[in-house]
Amino acid sequence: MKRQKMTIEFDDNNSNKSNNNLFDLLSEEIVFAILDLLNTNPLDRKSFSLVCKSVYNLESKHRKTLKPLRQEHLPRILNRYPHISHLDLSLCPRINDNSLTVISNACKDSLRSIDLSRSRFFSYNGLMSLALNCKNLVDVDLSNATELRDAAAAAVAEAKNLERLWLGRCKLITDMGIGCIAVGCKKLRLISLKWCLGVTDLGVDLIAVKCKEIRSLDLSYLPITNKCLPSILKLQYLEDLAMEGCFGIDDDSLTALKHGCKSLKRLDMSSCQNISYVGLSSLISGAGGLEQLTLAYGCPVTPALANSLKNLSALQSVKLDGCMVTSAGLKALGNCLISLRELSLSKCLGVTDEGLSSLVTKHRELRKLDITCCRKITDASIAHISSSCGNLTSLRMESCTLVSREAFVLIGQRCQFLEELDLTDNEIDDEGLKSISRCSKLSSLKLGICLNISDEGLAYIGMHCSKLTELDLYRSAEITDAGILAIASGCHDLEMINMSYCRDITDSSLISLSKCARLNTFESRGCPLITSLGIAAIAVGCKQLTKLDIKKCHNIDDNGMLPLAHFSQNLRQITLSYSSVTDVGLLSLASISCLQNMTVLHLKGLTPSGLAAALLACGGLTKVKLHVAFKSLLPHPLFEHLEARGCVFEWRDKQFQAELDPKCWKLQLEDMIP
Repeated sequence: MKRQKMTIEFDDNNSNKSNNNLFDLLSEEIVFAILDLLNTNPLDRKSFSLVCKSVYNLESKHRKTLKPLRQEHLPRILNRYPHISHLDLSLCPRINDNSLTVISNACKDSLRSIDLSRSRFFSYNGLMSLALNCKNLVDVDLSNATELRDAAAAAVAEAKNLERLWLGRCKLITDMGIGCIAVGCKKLRLISLKWCLGVTDLGVDLIAVKCKEIRSLDLSYLPITNKCLPSILKLQYLEDLAMEGCFGIDDDSLTALKHGCKSLKRLDMSSCQNISYVGLSSLISGAGGLEQLTLAYGCPVTPALANSLKNLSALQSVKLDGCMVTSAGLKALGNCLISLRELSLSKCLGVTDEGLSSLVTKHRELRKLDITCCRKITDASIAHISSSCGNLTSLRMESCTLVSREAFVLIGQRCQFLEELDLTDNEIDDEGLKSISRCSKLSSLKLGICLNISDEGLAYIGMHCSKLTELDLYRSAEITDAGILAIASGCHDLEMINMSYCRDITDSSLISLSKCARLNTFESRGCPLITSLGIAAIAVGCKQLTKLDIKKCHNIDDNGMLPLAHFSQNLRQITLSYSSVTDVGLLSLASISCLQNMTVLHLKGLTPSGLAAALLACGGLTKVKLHVAFKSLLPHPLFEHLEARGCVFEWRDKQFQAELDPKCWKLQLEDMIP
């Protein structure tokens, strides 16, 4: 490097140029191409932008998406980046009218999308400024704005080019506000009104009549009846309709319909207790292009239901989670559906070997299967699944407790295209893991509460599943440092690991994992042998860490917090309950500007004054969980100040409980399951 630098200086002297920077010679297209490759870590982009003035200026021109952490920084950030088209404010809980005015004046015609789904404190005035100044706005997410009223909806209606609008849980908006939007925003293609309890048939009818371009409509949990259905089904381009939990709609109202919606591709009728196959048949009549159907927690799965779906030749995804299922119903589904690629039977009562085996043998092109908590199936089902559905990419089978160890060997032998595999709370052992390690494309593997696996089996995964990004070992008690070392050595792209309550894990595991530079989620609660040394290694090596759970790690103290404060600048969520962190360690975390969520229960070294200082210093906090005892020990004005800043407090009065042996814990859990 030193020799190269000397050559550059020599060439500059020969050409009689002074202070020339090679980066200044790069074209705009080349710099933009480099910036496109630096999207994984925001710190990389920031570092590159500081190379020289020309790159610094080009980086501000190149950036189109912005996700700021604090609303007080908005004026400076928007001045730095004047060409923003998408502004995500989901990390800023306090966005007031002044903030929206600043945004509307700074972005104007460039802004096309804004996400306010986690923000509060703005009203009609701010939204009006946004709508009038940002003429090219097409996406607005106002989900969870529970205090907005019809005046705010009228302001949104001034955004004439709006195409997508999310109003989930805006419970105070009524038909009047929705009517304003329907009249003003005729280009709408998507609108979500989920949990807008003030919206009735009138408001929905106005949307359907005035907004002819609607493609996606979410009416879940609205107090609507059959009155608005004819207008909805006349929407010429409607492809996605969600009516989850619409209890006012029943079979009688649906059978009265003269026609269904021919353009529908996705339909969600989950938790519609008053709709059976009779009403469903009327709703989907003529919808030959339907591709995805969700009927979770709805009517029983019987031959009659299956028969109502027989004309849906394009149907690829069926989700029946929580439904009562009969073997005859599953057999009929197998016969009626010809293009099935995804099937979800999670928590369905009545799933047996007979019904499931019959279905899967007729659908060899199945790609995704969810049989979570289907507790009656045995090895016979797994044999049929693995022999018939060799192209599976996702298999979820948590708590299929009657499946023996031997059956898991079949999965690895026959389903080698798996990318996602959930085996939580099953009898799999090391031989099963050895077989599953043949699934070289595996990216997500969940092995929580698998008490028969050990380091030997995990070593096979580490050697052969190099694409693994997510690993869950929750309460898999036989796992030790050797198994984690094998994973860290072979799975360099690991992003998430949960080894909570693996009580033999020590700092050696954390030092091994510190080589996984992409690790962003680390959960090790209940690992008593881990100390601050291990946490320091994670902090130094895993700079993309965003979530850290070290609850009940009693040997982690302030010495572990100081490296986090220095190196983990992307950390957003931390759980410190029952650790040995004191006032000093907690206060040091204030230097992490991203930190938003903190849980601090039963910290013996934490004083009221230390906690108050830490809460004030951590300026980005949006959610804090504390023991109820602190509620009377801290001044009330402190809470008022922090809540005004956008922080929400959750109070817990949970007593300390001694940790059970993992096998005893599992036995207690099984006793609670009916």
